[in-house]
Amino acid sequence: MFARRNVWELGHDWADPILWYARGVAALKARPLRDPTSWRFYAAIHGIFPELWIKLGHLEANEPGPGQDLVKRLWRQCQHGTWYFLPWHRGYLLAFEAVVRAAIVKLQGPADWTLPYWNYFKTGQNQLPLAFGSPNWPDGQGNNPLFVPQRYGPNSDGKIFVPMDQVNLEAMNDPDFTGVSSGGSPGFGGVDTGFSHGGQVHGGLETQPHDWVHGLVGGGTEADPGLMSDPDTAALDPIFWLHHANIDRLWEVWRRHPALHVDPTEARWLQGPASIGERPFLMPMPDGSTWSYTPEEMAVLTPLGYTYDDLSAATPPVPLAARIERLRAASIPETTTMPSRNDSELLGASRTSVPVYGSEVRASIQIDKRVRDQTVHSLARATLQSAPDRVFLNLENVRGLSDAAAFHVYIGLPAGSATESYPDQLAGSIALFGVRKASMPSEQHGGAGLTFVLEITSIIDQLHLDRQINVDSLDVRLVPVKPISKDAQITIGRVSLFRQAS
Repeated sequence: MFARRNVWELGHDWADPILWYARGVAALKARPLRDPTSWRFYAAIHGIFPELWIKLGHLEANEPGPGQDLVKRLWRQCQHGTWYFLPWHRGYLLAFEAVVRAAIVKLQGPADWTLPYWNYFKTGQNQLPLAFGSPNWPDGQGNNPLFVPQRYGPNSDGKIFVPMDQVNLEAMNDPDFTGVSSGGSPGFGGVDTGFSHGGQVHGGLETQPHDWVHGLVGGGTEADPGLMSDPDTAALDPIFWLHHANIDRLWEVWRRHPALHVDPTEARWLQGPASIGERPFLMPMPDGSTWSYTPEEMAVLTPLGYTYDDLSAATPPVPLAARIERLRAASIPETTTMPSRNDSELLGASRTSVPVYGSEVRASIQIDKRVRDQTVHSLARATLQSAPDRVFLNLENVRGLSDAAAFHVYIGLPAGSATESYPDQLAGSIALFGVRKASMPSEQHGGAGLTFVLEITSIIDQLHLDRQINVDSLDVRLVPVKPISKDAQITIGRVSLFRQAS
C-alpha cells in the first residue's frame, strides 16, 4: 500500500520524493510528443490547444505528433462540469504516477515512490513548495524541470501562493455528491452528464477550491496566461499533479462520513460514459498497454493500492439541526399559506447580461414576491421534518477570453460600502477556469459558456433573521482579484437566484 504524503512535511525542500519527482519529470520531458508516456502527451490527455502551446513555447509548429488513432482515443479526455470529474482525475493521477514511478525505477530510484500532495489549507503551507519556485536544481545548476516561467500567481507578479482568505472548503459540507443543472446545488461532485470534456456547471469541490487554485497559481492575462489557468495547458505545470492529488484526497475525506456522504449508485456513473455508448476513460501505461477504468473502480482507495498520510476532517460537517435552531431562535411571523415545494425554483434574476471589466461591477436581481414568500415560509417553519430551503446564486452563461480572470461575489452590500467591512456577505469567489474553450462555438456546448453556482444560504438566513429579506431586488457586487481588461470580453448572461427544497 503506497501512501501519498504532504509535500511540506517531507523533511526539507528537496527531500528524496521531490528530488526523484524532478528526475522523473525530466525523463518524461525528454521523450518526444508522439510517445504516449511522454510529459507532453500526458498533458494533452487533459487538454491541448496547439496554437497556445506553440505561443507559450511547449510545441514546435511542425513537430511530429502521435497518429490520429492515439489522438482520438487518448487526448482531450479531462472531465469538467460533470459528476465524472473526481473519478476521471483519480485514474489520471494513478496512471501518471505509474509512468513517473517507472521512469524513476529506470534511473535506479525507489520502486515505492509516490506522488506528494499540496495541502494549501494547512497553516503555513499555502506557499508554492520551494522546489517548484526556482529554475535551479538543489546543487545550483539550472534547468529544474519543476520550474515553469508561465506561473504568475494571484497578483501576476511571480509570487505564487494561495491566499487563505480566498479559498474555502464549504463543498465538504454538501450532503449530496450529485447536483442539478437547474439552478440549485451542483452537488459536491458535479451534475449528471455523459462524457464531458468541459461541461457548463461545475460541481462544488470543482468550483472551490479546484478552479480557484488553478486560477490563483497560474494567473496571467488573456494574452499571456499562466499554464495552470487554462485546462488546455494546466497539466504542463508539474504543480498541477500535486494540486490534483490534494483534490483527490479531499474526495476521500468527504467519503469518510458514510452516514452523510455517499457516491452515486446509478449504473451510468458506476460504469462510466462507455456504458451509454460514449468515450471510455483510457490511459497509456508504462508497459505500453492502455488501461480502461470506470468510476466504480475508482471509488475505494484500498483496492487501488494507495492512501494518504492525512485523512482527517478538512472542515466539520454543519448539522441541519444547528441551522434550524438558529432560525427558530428568532420570533419571525409566519406566512398564512403552505407553499408548494419544488426541487429548485427561480427566485429572481437580472434583466440584462452583465459585462465584467475594471475593478468592480454591479448587478441587480429582481425578486419574485411569490417565490420569496415561499422561501420566507420555509425559514420561519424550519424543523427537522420540514427542512428550510437552501438558496443558490447562479452566474449563468459566463463567456470570455481569459481563463486567468477571477473575482469575488458579494450579496446585499449597502451602496458605497467597502467590501472588507462586510466579510459575512461574501457569497464566494469564482475563477474562470475553462471559460475560453467554453466560449468557442466549435466546442461541446456551442459557446454557451460556463455557469457557476454559489450557495448563499447562510446570507439569506441572516437577512431573514435581520428582517431584511422582504425586498424587491437584491444587489450583487463583483470585485475582480485584479482589474479585468475589456479585451477579455467577459460577460455574464444572467445573474439568478434559486431556492431549493432541502
